[in-house]
Amino acid sequence: MRRSKKERQELLKQTIEENPFVTDEELAQEFSVSVQTIRLDRMELSIPELRERIKYVAEKNMQDEVRSLPIEEVIGDIIDIELDKSAISIFDVKKEHVFKRNGIARGHHLFAQANSLAVAVINDEMALTGKADIRFTQPVKENSRVIAKAKVVRSQKGRTIVDVSSFVGSDLVFRGEFSMFRAPSAEKEEIDETRN
Repeated sequence: MRRSKKERQELLKQTIEENPFVTDEELAQEFSVSVQTIRLDRMELSIPELRERIKYVAEKNMQDEVRSLPIEEVIGDIIDIELDKSAISIFDVKKEHVFKRNGIARGHHLFAQANSLAVAVINDEMALTGKADIRFTQPVKENSRVIAKAKVVRSQKGRTIVDVSSFVGSDLVFRGEFSMFRAPSAEKEEIDETRN
């Protein structure tokens, strides 16, 4: 059953509100129309393109600034971060990220996204990965959007444990537990200096 334009546009608006990271291609498939039709619907509804929606969500949700590495060194786009608590990034798998013979993403790209997010969430000038226990749960294809979610689970004696789960849609594709070394705090360094 084909929907009317008005019904489609209402559903389109609702779908984008629920998931601002949905692509025009995914919407076209969901509504059984062309990508061009989706773009025209978005223009009529004054809904910005995906890049602008990501930028808007990122600006709205960026409560903190990344301290542990330059933002351009993070693999993927950070769209939400609360230092020492949680962070979310998006990584679009493109042709250069996949094996030519089967179109499946190379694992080191998924690892890099998760690892750099685990570093970025640390509220310190320096954070290094000490150990990582990782598991790839499903292959990821070209043109997929990977959403990585990092959560700080505990901190003790200069180490922080960060869990990262990566999803394509609602499917878990990667899970990792990262044991991060933190820079010694300035307070501790000052105490050590006064002892000498």
